[in-house]
Amino acid sequence: MPSTAAPLSAGTLLAWDAMKIMSRTACRPFSLGRDGLMLGEGAGILVLETEAHARDRGLIPAIEVAGFGFSADAGDIVAPNLDGMTRAMSLALADAGLQAGDVAYINAHGTGTRANDRAETQALKRLFGDRPVPPTSSIKGVTGHALGAAGAFEAIATIMAIENGIAPPTANFDAADPECDIDCIPHQGRAMPIPVAMSNSFAFGGLNTALVFKDMRSN
Repeated sequence: MPSTAAPLSAGTLLAWDAMKIMSRTACRPFSLGRDGLMLGEGAGILVLETEAHARDRGLIPAIEVAGFGFSADAGDIVAPNLDGMTRAMSLALADAGLQAGDVAYINAHGTGTRANDRAETQALKRLFGDRPVPPTSSIKGVTGHALGAAGAFEAIATIMAIENGIAPPTANFDAADPECDIDCIPHQGRAMPIPVAMSNSFAFGGLNTALVFKDMRSN
């Protein structure tokens, strides 16, 4: 499952800047005063195998890809869609056979744009209903938005969060935004048990995905 992106070229930067969603300062997901995203680039690779195959090789499986959810709302090329986001997360939980309350940490799409972070917050609150939204952070303040590689980056970060029992922080956070009133783990990572985590990736054209990861070591 390799994913790469190299968007740091003049043409790509100009095209994204023309959409008026590039930050002039820094990417500040969920923060009051955020003014857009920053592009990043890199590569991420995840090697998936069945539990039986891993055990045949003498390994003790640690992390399970427990569920996957996908939606394609096709509502707008750039505007996030609340229903599509919620549906992808709900499908991932159903695929995993879990409830929203089982999720201990969420690695958000969290681009740092006003519209995305507001919509993702609303989708999370809809998903969790009367329950509080669990600690939720975005790593894009550190990695930038790596486009096609972003999902791989964030899946890897989510896996490492489970393995190490540390939820990564949301960097560059200035102040709480009433429209993003969730615990976004500002500034500093948080030591906490993470038996189940979700990673969100919401792309152009309303292509929304959510992955649910489960710690198999606690079984």
